[in-house]
Amino acid sequence: MIGIYLSGTGNTKHCIEKLTKLLDRSAKTMPLECEDVVEEIRNTTTILLGYPIQYSNAPYMVRDFINKNSSLWKGKKIFCVATMGAFSGDGAGCTARLLKKYGAVILGGLHVKMPDSVCDSKHLKKTIEENKEIVIQADKKIEFAAQQIKQGNYPKNGLSFFSHIVGLLGQRLWFYGKTTGYTDKLKISEKCTGCGVCTSLCPMKNISIIDGKAVADNKCTMCYRCISHCPQKAITLIGNEVKEQCQYEKYCI
Repeated sequence: MIGIYLSGTGNTKHCIEKLTKLLDRSAKTMPLECEDVVEEIRNTTTILLGYPIQYSNAPYMVRDFINKNSSLWKGKKIFCVATMGAFSGDGAGCTARLLKKYGAVILGGLHVKMPDSVCDSKHLKKTIEENKEIVIQADKKIEFAAQQIKQGNYPKNGLSFFSHIVGLLGQRLWFYGKTTGYTDKLKISEKCTGCGVCTSLCPMKNISIIDGKAVADNKCTMCYRCISHCPQKAITLIGNEVKEQCQYEKYCI
């Protein structure tokens, strides 16, 4: 077994690490951008795949990775874990359907509510205490899911036809253009000091330091990792001002 994930603010990383260790204490976990991840998947039968939901869809980086490595998935047993701030729809089902196309066996899906990670919007913002309670409830859900899985009863969150319709009509259809590919909308303000934190963290290597300033290319996967960690709060995506930098470590118990 192996747990792999795309995580911007630490939410999905935490969920995959916790579930993986509850199921197999000796199992590895690693980020999707790790250079060894393809080889690890090739040598593993069972995979826990985690990612944050964006507009009721998986981040384009996750779907792009699945498509580019289409030969990897035949016969692999995969459990999809999708984290969200509020609305999940068929977040787990989005990757499940794609993986099945390449011959994967889908064991199940789990949707886990975690603290909102969109740093440049007031939407869904909560107090630290409220977010701590969200993490407590998320951990309980993961622990219960692990108990079910050990008994051979895999949760099926987001995998039903009803969930598919809810995800499609609830968000994905209306925000289709935001999830069809990478985005070039990342904005870096004059507050940038060229410290390089964002370039070291970006899973897509989408940011470079040019003439002492960070410059974004056109392959942002909207994970919010750079926005969450910029010391100057100089980076935005959906909004134009960082409202609150979101990092799982602030809410861990």
